[in-house]
Amino acid sequence: MLAQVVLFDGFDPLDVIAPFEVLHAGGRYTDGALSVELVSAEGPREVPSGLAAVTLRASATLDPARADLIVVPGAVGRITEDGRGDTIPAILGRTLQTDLPALLKEALDKPGLTVSTVCGGSTILAMAGLIEGRHATTHHLGLDLMDATGVIAVDARVVDDGNLVTGAGVTSGLDLALHLLDRHLGPRIAHAVEKLFAHERRGTVWRAQGPVPAATY
Repeated sequence: MLAQVVLFDGFDPLDVIAPFEVLHAGGRYTDGALSVELVSAEGPREVPSGLAAVTLRASATLDPARADLIVVPGAVGRITEDGRGDTIPAILGRTLQTDLPALLKEALDKPGLTVSTVCGGSTILAMAGLIEGRHATTHHLGLDLMDATGVIAVDARVVDDGNLVTGAGVTSGLDLALHLLDRHLGPRIAHAVEKLFAHERRGTVWRAQGPVPAATY
């Protein structure tokens, strides 16, 4: 099983490193049943993050034909316009001018492939019109934007909508990756990695299942 973690100019390092390490540990605990690589839409290259001091190297090209699992991070930037740098929506928006949206559409269309996102990564899918009518989450400051693009925004830490699994704020990358291990490799592997990282998963994974809660309690 191959997991590809996507890099793009301005990515958030924690959105990348947290799920990468969790998934990598899952691979170690299964004697290599899961491998993880850093990729970009452009292929192997040095990719600058949104933090000036941090650059990571993509070792391969994002390839839905090879991947079984894809993780898309969010970005680091300014929250609002103040003339001191790019805003997060502007950084995420620039990915729409690359090959990334087309590759992500191919991924969502491929049976058996799971596309997952951390924080603003789901916003890329939403702005590209790839997840209209789907349930997804993102950083709480971006939920209104998700609604505006036709996504059914859910205020939950992790949302599992079948082949689309999304995480909320930046630290949700740990919980999202542990859920992916649980889903794809089983709870024993997820539990072993959870113990290794001394991190207990937070929040119930939201799914569109079961009765709808009453409006009042």
